[in-house]
Amino acid sequence: MAINKVVASFDEAVKDFFDGATVLLGGFGTPGGCPSYLMEALGRQGAKDLTIVCNNVGFGKELMQVVAMFTKAPDWWYDGGQLADNRQVKKAIAAFPVLASPLLVSPFEKQLRASEVEIDIVPQGTLAERIRAAKAGIGAFYCPVGPGTIVEKGKEVKVIDGRKHVLEYPIKADFGLIRAYKADRLGNLVYRGTSRTFNATMAGAAKVTIAEVDEVVEVGELDPESVVTPALYVDRVAVRPEAGRTQIVQRIGKEEQLRK
Repeated sequence: MAINKVVASFDEAVKDFFDGATVLLGGFGTPGGCPSYLMEALGRQGAKDLTIVCNNVGFGKELMQVVAMFTKAPDWWYDGGQLADNRQVKKAIAAFPVLASPLLVSPFEKQLRASEVEIDIVPQGTLAERIRAAKAGIGAFYCPVGPGTIVEKGKEVKVIDGRKHVLEYPIKADFGLIRAYKADRLGNLVYRGTSRTFNATMAGAAKVTIAEVDEVVEVGELDPESVVTPALYVDRVAVRPEAGRTQIVQRIGKEEQLRK
C-alpha cells in the first residue's frame, strides 16, 4: 500500500492527544507560521495539563481581537494563548511567555500572576537548540548563554575556553504542531519565506509531528532542492481550508506589492 500521511481533518490529526502531554507549537508569534487550525482543533479536543513549548505563548481570544484591529489579522488565527484561555495549559517553556506592554495582559500572564501555571523562560536560540538536540538524539550540551542570570539557576556551569557555559538538556515532546506551505502525501515539506521560523526545527523533535499545510501535491512534484523537512520527520499532514489558504495568498500578494 502506498504511504499517505494526509489525514481527513484537523480533529482527526489531534484525536490522540492526552492530558499531561508536552506539545511543541511552531511559529514565531504571527499568523503566517502558526499552525492555527491544529491548535484550534486541540482546543476542541480538550486535552488538559499540557506543557507547551513555543517561542511565545500567544494572545488569547480577547487580545486577539484588539491585535486584529491594528494588524488586519485573519479571522482563523488561533494561538497558544487561546489554549491557555481554555485552561488547557499547565506549563509553558518559552522565550517570550508574556507581552511587553502592561496594558496587554494575556490569559497565560493572568494565570501566571495567580500562580495557576508554571513557566520556564529559555533564551530564543537556546530554545531552538534544545529542541534540535531532542531531534538529533544529543544527550546534553553546554551553552554560553545564561551564566549569571536566572537561566543559570539550578544548572551545572562549566568554564570552556575561559567562558562560562550552562549545561542544557533536550526538550523532549510527545507531539509537535507545525506549519508549512506545501507537502506531498509522504510528508516532505516546503516552507514559505519567514514562516519557516521554529517549524522546521520542531519537525521530528517530538514522538509525533503533525504538519498543517496549504496544499498537498503528488510525490515527485516538489523540487528536492526546496524540501526543507524530509518525510522521515513528519507523521501526519492536515490541509487547511480553502478560505484560510486564500487569505494567506492575498496577504502575501499585498506585502509583495508594498515592497515594490
